Amino acid sequence: MTITVAGLKKEGADGLSVAQLIINENVETPQYVTVSVNDEFIAGDEFESAALQDGDSVEFLYFMGGGQ
Repeated sequence: MTITVAGLKKEGADGLSVAQLIINENVETPQYVTVSVNDEFIAGDEFESAALQDGDSVEFLYFMGGGQ
């Protein structure tokens, strides 16, 4: 299947989970990443069970704190 990850088309196995994609993409600090699939946020406890589909668009988002 073909998915879009951070704007780049990639090939993945059918039924690829969000958790496996995070591993495949070598996401730094995966415990702090927020994932959206087709502009819908996926809860961290659903990463294992959330299966991606052909044509899905995935974004990895990191929220930074700081400032005054």
